[in-house]
Amino acid sequence: MGVSKAQLLERLQAQQIQFSQYDHPVVMTVEAQAKYVGHIKAGLSKNLFLKDKKHRYYIVSALADTKVDLKVLSQRLGLGKGGLRMAPEEAVSEILEVPLGSVTPFALVNESARNVSLLLDQGFKTHECCFFHPLSNDTSITLKIQDLYTFLKSVERMVAYVDLEANPTVGKDQPPDLAALVPSDTPSIQNISEKTATLQIDGDVKSKPVAVTAKASKVSSGQQKEKPVNTANSSSSFADPEQFIEEILKKASAFVVAEIKEENIKQHGDQLGAVVSDSIRKNLTLEFKNLATMFKNTAYTEGFGAGIRCPAKRL
Repeated sequence: MGVSKAQLLERLQAQQIQFSQYDHPVVMTVEAQAKYVGHIKAGLSKNLFLKDKKHRYYIVSALADTKVDLKVLSQRLGLGKGGLRMAPEEAVSEILEVPLGSVTPFALVNESARNVSLLLDQGFKTHECCFFHPLSNDTSITLKIQDLYTFLKSVERMVAYVDLEANPTVGKDQPPDLAALVPSDTPSIQNISEKTATLQIDGDVKSKPVAVTAKASKVSSGQQKEKPVNTANSSSSFADPEQFIEEILKKASAFVVAEIKEENIKQHGDQLGAVVSDSIRKNLTLEFKNLATMFKNTAYTEGFGAGIRCPAKRL
């Protein structure tokens, strides 16, 4: 049995994450949710639960007005056209362990969803607060997107901010920019039907394709494009071993500097080194594993692209 709404809210309070709670009747779409909370100043979110042909699962969490083209997103993940589809209803309850219509990033708190990849709309950063269901679609909460990020990191979930309206060229010389976000493993859930669900999302997928612009990105009308921070949405940054090591050293150095504070020196004295070492192991192990997975996936993508560009000669 998954984490309940009450348990989730208790965790947020325990972490001193501030949120506002709004109870309302059960809603299945963003439009229905907006009837009850649309007057409140906060970004509404739609959340798509998707799967690919290899039964790997993804949550795409976006602002309500962000256009999500599954064909474009499939290509950017390296899955080919039509590689993504809506996950079946059974997967919502068995993998995410939430009711239909309750899909949100918070569902990743459940262990059964450990291998689900999360793509967060970078447009969330343009809002002071955003709406999400707390594992139940009879309630909505608002919180800062940074606090959502903090919570997901606390339960050891990797977070990637993505410009979901971008349509970069994918070809022989330009590998998929989101390939590093494809899960390396698949959930061990048996007998999940291939039937497509109709009510398991908090919003609709836009059926019209996003206009193609060469090497360009689009942002929602009236919003200034923001450079993503703390994102793993560029596979090229993990294609070079030197850059990969540099990323690890940068994160470790920043952590060490943050830990060596005057109060810590006074408290631990000669034991500070051992304390910092243990803290690094505890707090950065998952992050380094995620970086290694990205490097592995990128190496695969680069090798695949090289194979296409330089096919083996027939004997």
